Amino acid sequence: MLIRIGYSLTYDFEQPTPMIVILNVHYSRVSDLRAPDTMVTTPSTPYLSYRDSYGNWCNRVVAPAGRFTLGADTVVRDHGRPDDVPAQARQHAVEELPEETLMYLLPSRYCESDKLMPMAWQLFGTTPLGWGRVAAISQWVHNHIRFGYQWARPTRTAWEAFEEGRGVCRDFAHLGVALCRALNIPARYCTGYLGDIGVPPAADPMDFSGWFEVFLGGRWWTVDPRNLQPRIGRILIARGRDAADVAITTTFGPNVLSDFRVWTDELPG
Repeated sequence: MLIRIGYSLTYDFEQPTPMIVILNVHYSRVSDLRAPDTMVTTPSTPYLSYRDSYGNWCNRVVAPAGRFTLGADTVVRDHGRPDDVPAQARQHAVEELPEETLMYLLPSRYCESDKLMPMAWQLFGTTPLGWGRVAAISQWVHNHIRFGYQWARPTRTAWEAFEEGRGVCRDFAHLGVALCRALNIPARYCTGYLGDIGVPPAADPMDFSGWFEVFLGGRWWTVDPRNLQPRIGRILIARGRDAADVAITTTFGPNVLSDFRVWTDELPG
C-alpha cells in the first residue's frame, strides 16, 4: 500500500533561535520512500543534516525571528501487514545479550527503571519469560493509564505516569520501557507516523505517535501499549533511550508553537 505522510509545524520566535529537528523517516525505511522527505522551511533558511549516535537523521537550523514553518510531504510504500506478534520469542539472559543492547537496560531521563524495579518484579515476576512477559506488561500499562491530550506534559516521567495513571502515547511507551528494563528486557523508545489504517478513525487530530521496541529472540520487536493491538502502516522516524533522545524539535530559546499538523493517509489503489 501507499501512505501519504507529512507535517507542518509553525513557531513564533522572539529572536534567531537554534533548533534540532528529528522528523525525517528513519534510514531503515528510506528505500520505501517514493520521493525524499526533504524538510522545507518558510521563510527559506539553510540547515545542516547529520546522523546522531542512534542513527537517526537530524537537521540543525537557526530559525529567524518571527513566524517560522517546518514542513514535509511525501509518499511511502508499506507492506500493509499488522505488527508482528512473536509469541515464541525467548528472553535472553543478561550475560548473553549483545553489547549494543545493554544501554537499553539502564535507567534514563524519562524511564526510571531502578525506581520501578520493586513494583515491576512484584507485578510481573511470575509471568512467563519472553514475549509473554512483555505482553503482560503492555496489557497492564494499557489498562493503568487513561489516554487524553489534555493530560500531555513534556516533563512527565514513567514513574509519574505510573502514579498519575494518565497521559499520552509517550507516557504509555515510557512506562512500558521502564518496566521491561526493570525486568532485564532491553527496551528502546520509538517515535513515528501511525495513521488510522485498518481501525476506526479517531476523533482527535492526527499526531506523531510513540511506542517502543524490545529485544527478544535475537532481534527487536514492536510493542504499543497505547493501542495494544497490532497496527498497519507504522512508519518509524527515530529510536533512542527515551523521548529526550528523539524529540521532534529541540529549541534553544523562547518560542510559541502556533500551528501543528500531521497527516498519515492511505492512498487509494
